[in-house]
This record gives sequence, C-alpha cells and structure tokens, in this order.
Amino acid sequence: MSTSESRYRRHRFPVEVVEQCVWLYFRFALSYRNIEEMMAKRGVPVTYETVREWCRKFGSVYAARLRKKRARFGGKWHLDEVFLKMNGVQHYLWRAVDQNGAVIDILVQPRRDRWAALRFFRKLRSYAAAKKLILPDVEHRQSRCLNNRAENSHQPTRMRERQMKRFHSPEHAQRFLCVFESINAPFRLRRHLLSAARHRRLLKQAFHLWNKTALANLLP
Repeated sequence: MSTSESRYRRHRFPVEVVEQCVWLYFRFALSYRNIEEMMAKRGVPVTYETVREWCRKFGSVYAARLRKKRARFGGKWHLDEVFLKMNGVQHYLWRAVDQNGAVIDILVQPRRDRWAALRFFRKLRSYAAAKKLILPDVEHRQSRCLNNRAENSHQPTRMRERQMKRFHSPEHAQRFLCVFESINAPFRLRRHLLSAARHRRLLKQAFHLWNKTALANLLP
C-alpha cells in the first residue's frame, strides 16, 4: 500500500469527499459548519468536527505537495509585516512575495527587531541590519509604493482572520496560513487582467494541479 493510500485508511468517506472539504475550507472564507451544510445539500452527512480533523490531517500534506510543484520565483522580492493580535498579545506576520505576487514564505513572530528579521531571512534565505549579515550583495530598496505587492498579499489573510474571529495562537496562525497560502496560490488568477478564455484555461490548469496533488497515487 502506498503512503498516500495509507493516510486515508479507516476513513468512512471517499478520498474525493475529503479533498473537496479541505479545498473548500482553505480556498474560501467558510467555516467548518458552512462546509457541513454544503455537503449535506449534496447528500453527504459529514459533521463539522470531521471536516476540522480532515483539514488538520490533510491540509499540510496537500500544501507541501503544492509547494514542490510551484514555479520558480521571480528575481524581485517584497518583504512586509502586519500586526496580529492573539489573546491580547501583539504579534507580527512577516511575508515575502515575488514581483508576480507569489508568496515565497511567511513567519509569525512575537517581535519586530533585528533578531526577528534574522530568523525570517534565515528561514527565507533571501531589514537592513539582518540583510547585511545574510545577503550583503543584494540591493535593498525602500519606498512607500515599492511594497504594494506584499501589502496587497495580506488582504486575504485579514479576511480569514476576521472570519475566524482572530487566530488562537502563533502556532495556529503559522500552521493555518502556510496551508492557506499554498492551496490558494494556484487559484488567485487576477481575473480583472485576463480574458474570459484565458481565465478558463488557467482555472482548468489550477484544478488539474489540485486534483493531481490531492489524489496523488490514487488516480489511474
């Protein structure tokens, strides 16, 4: 039995139901109860607790597979951070994206200082004090407008944060956002810049990638 098949052992529902629920949760601003109701409409009596367990168990697996299949990043990287308040304590969400808006990496940390930046850069391998130690030959440009790409990338995170009534802990935020970004990335197609035909073609490719990833080793 393959590793992928063994992960689904002892699950009462077919693999297709599992991957559909996980995709719905991380792709759209839906709660577990929303998905329970949507599946009930389709005649699938799955509970929201089951959906939550599927998302915890399979979300990171799907996200890791998608990260392996993503295209190479561009040569320009944008770095930005936003505030996240969890249990009354302020944290910082660091995010790096390339010039095309592809998320390179994220990291949730309790501080915004040189050592926090060093930790992120070491994780990233890509603010001035940290850069001098790790990437001294890379040009570092700072401007209010240059970082719009990274700032816009925070918007889906803010929407999910509101829908979830804030993250419960730094670990919860880090775990959820890593999966959320990986599963969402192929479907964020910037529809306003595409013709209808090209949008349909790219969306078809995104679904093909998702199906190939979620059902790996189970498809003929």
